[in-house]
Amino acid sequence: MRHTLLPGLALPSLLAGFLLLGGCDTANKNTQDQTSADEPGNSALQDSTKANLEPAAKGEEQPPAGKLPEGVRPKAYRLDLTLDPRQDRFHGQVEIDIDIDNPTDHIWMHGNNIDVTHIEALLPGNTDKQKAEDKTVAAHYRQMLDSGVVRVDFAGGVPAGELTLRIQYNAPFDKNLAGLFKVEEQGEAYALAKSESIQARRFLPGFDEPGLKATYDISLTIPKGYVAIGNAPEVGRSDVKGGLEKVTFAQTRPMSTYLLSLAVGPFDVVERPAIPANKYRKQELPLRGFARKGRGDDLKYILDVTPQMLRIFEEQLQRPYPFKKLDIVAAPQWPSGATELSAAITYREERILVEGEEPAPGLRLALLGVHAHEIAHMWFGNLVTPPWWDDLWLKEGFATWGTPLALTIMEPDGGHDLNAAVSAIRAMKLDSLASTRAIREPITDNNDIRNAYDAITYSKSLGVIHMVDEYFGADTFRPALGRYIETFADGVADSPDFYKVIGEETNSPQLTDTFRTFVEQKGVPQLDLTIDCNTKGDAKIHVKQRRYKPLGSPIQDVGQQWSIPFCLRSSTGVSQCEFLTEREQTIDVSGGGCPQWVMPNVDGSGYYRFNMEEKYWQALLAQFDQLSPTERLSLIDSAFAAFEAGNLKPAVLADVIRRSANADKRQVVEAPLGNLSKYATHYVDDGRAGSWQAFLSALYSDKLAALQQRSDADSQLLYSRLIGFMALEGKDENARKALREKAEQFTGFRQMRNADALDSDLYEAALTVAVQDSGKEFLNHLIKVRGELDDPLFESASANAIGRVTDPAQLDIIHNLALSDGLGTREAFGLIQNALAEPALRDRNWQWLRDNFSSVVKKIPEQWRRDTPRFAASFCDKNSLQQVQLLFTQQQKLVPGYERALAQTEEGINLCMALKEKGQALVSELK
Repeated sequence: MRHTLLPGLALPSLLAGFLLLGGCDTANKNTQDQTSADEPGNSALQDSTKANLEPAAKGEEQPPAGKLPEGVRPKAYRLDLTLDPRQDRFHGQVEIDIDIDNPTDHIWMHGNNIDVTHIEALLPGNTDKQKAEDKTVAAHYRQMLDSGVVRVDFAGGVPAGELTLRIQYNAPFDKNLAGLFKVEEQGEAYALAKSESIQARRFLPGFDEPGLKATYDISLTIPKGYVAIGNAPEVGRSDVKGGLEKVTFAQTRPMSTYLLSLAVGPFDVVERPAIPANKYRKQELPLRGFARKGRGDDLKYILDVTPQMLRIFEEQLQRPYPFKKLDIVAAPQWPSGATELSAAITYREERILVEGEEPAPGLRLALLGVHAHEIAHMWFGNLVTPPWWDDLWLKEGFATWGTPLALTIMEPDGGHDLNAAVSAIRAMKLDSLASTRAIREPITDNNDIRNAYDAITYSKSLGVIHMVDEYFGADTFRPALGRYIETFADGVADSPDFYKVIGEETNSPQLTDTFRTFVEQKGVPQLDLTIDCNTKGDAKIHVKQRRYKPLGSPIQDVGQQWSIPFCLRSSTGVSQCEFLTEREQTIDVSGGGCPQWVMPNVDGSGYYRFNMEEKYWQALLAQFDQLSPTERLSLIDSAFAAFEAGNLKPAVLADVIRRSANADKRQVVEAPLGNLSKYATHYVDDGRAGSWQAFLSALYSDKLAALQQRSDADSQLLYSRLIGFMALEGKDENARKALREKAEQFTGFRQMRNADALDSDLYEAALTVAVQDSGKEFLNHLIKVRGELDDPLFESASANAIGRVTDPAQLDIIHNLALSDGLGTREAFGLIQNALAEPALRDRNWQWLRDNFSSVVKKIPEQWRRDTPRFAASFCDKNSLQQVQLLFTQQQKLVPGYERALAQTEEGINLCMALKEKGQALVSELK
């Protein structure tokens, strides 16, 4: 039987990680278009969804581009909306109770593309004069920035103290998966709210910052018989004329706007038995699942694993789940993989819907990982919230760290610790760039907020937290973490708050020093080791720390230092740990004698890279099979890093690659594949192609054959990864033939369709091979099948595969499809991204992108537009770099927040060019 997770993705590349993590998760004519984004001729984005802005008058205070001024705080919202997803607009009223510190004639708040029909302020009656009624003050509402910054002016001003702002308004449902949007699936309409990070302002005038928490009383008027989902339990329904009914929800705990859940539609509702009370939670917890009409049965798998996962978090944190219910929502469309909406966790349906009893192995891991991450958020982010986006790591980093923690308890032999190590190493790749960011750094502009949702915030934080937890011990760190949650429950906490509580609870200044130096500095520490043995048999290891710098990098040595928990093991048989706080430090080797080999990262738990003399690399490689799997992962990463910095010979790296291929753990075998793919794309020319393919065949063909005979999940997953790699990067004819036949059978190309022919883990690889090898007829057939199968995973994978066409005659087909209504916004991004990654037609696809850039931007998800420079991530030449720079100089107005993605793409292209000579030398070595 085919086991399909509906839908999902193969484990993401670094680029895919950038794009999919956001909101939780973890993701480019013959003449250049010369029309700039702000000229009238470029009207692609000037549609009905664009707000009408009112700029500041001369001499008037300028609107804040980032954080709102202090002194105005919301306490409570009372929201009453009419939401009918069959219509184009929604309308309603909100009352906001506000505290104001000083008398003023205006305040700043948020609202984006909202038509306010009436606004007024209500001041409480003056009890000293026996006035019971409120005083009404006329107000004027103006949106002043396209990021949704609003000025509200009060006629005659308002005093300090409390007031209630009453706003009546209406707005369009968004068409591009932002704010309150509507989608149609299988003839049914659904409305859903994607609030994170600053999208609540699209459907709710208010104070759209994480630190401005308030309670919410929400009522929704919806079509009779439809389901309504909110953050609190439903407490009542009443009929309303016109075939509608009003749904009322209980008051929420204090929460941020980005956690708001509003969803309406003909959802299937799956009621589960309440999760029993336990030592930490004294009440039963209602558990429900929601999916679009007809897909409720596919929620079984995720609902089955939820009670155990929730219990583990409660036990590890020693704190109860903080809300009165738990809803699991499979959204028909969702811009990110998942979002931690309080008590109503919402997923893009492909991440959690499972057809059959079990998902395919890779997609099962993805489901468990994303679900554990979102449940962790109920404490990290929802209960305790960072006051501003520069402290995003306090929610995303800890939720990412909590994921393998919980899953390893659930499945001790599931390899979740190895997956976490792989994730931290992936962050080091991004952290190696000069253009990277620190985990915590100032965010002063609303347009820069989404750039914080990257591998640094998620996976570097995971690596740093894991390093601290391992070095200082779970018995020290985790109780302190529970105290932090208890101290700031229902409130906000920033990094200094976190450091203070953790330091007080552990009485360990070194622990807080580690967090500060890793959280507030960018870059990966590089530890250079020199082993010094004297004639008496005593040994010392000299350790020098510096920032890692690859060939071609503009990184400057500015004397960065970290407080590094450092543990080594050597042939003396002794493991020892030191705290590295100086740029150069000397360690006496315990156990006596001169060590024959040294492992500088015990258990692979340190967030750093190491390098040493070649003879010690060779000696350590001789011990490869005796190292723990996480140590092997650390060794492989440090070896590739040393090679790309010009400090390791190709022959040594080739030995690393060979040894990894023979490893017994999936993650270790897979570790070099990303780098090998990069080298194949850029450094394997026609003259080297034969030897390159022979090398890969010698590495992996026998392993593939052996894996094919095994039935355990890890072997199946490794088989899927390796056969896809061999088919696409190794150009292995046997692998391509096997995948092509599977794709043709699964899609029913020139034969009866066999739904069991293709495992969902192989969708993208198999379909890509078939698109490239089975001709135009298959491409047209695949596009037809996309419209017939109700399988969102297939829709996503097939769009990516279609982008990889290699026949120039098919380009018009894929370009027209990319911008058509027949392709979803996320799928369009994937198609274009893959088209630009395919070397055969990259130049022609790039020209098409330049000629149609404004149409592409309009088509793709709004929160991904800042990432459009990453479409060029596969380029590796100076001319292409100049074209990328020119395009974004001309079109920057269309993609606010693009600067970081462009800087990282530019740097990646320069690094690729700088490594060319050594990359080709390595390819020549791999025979």
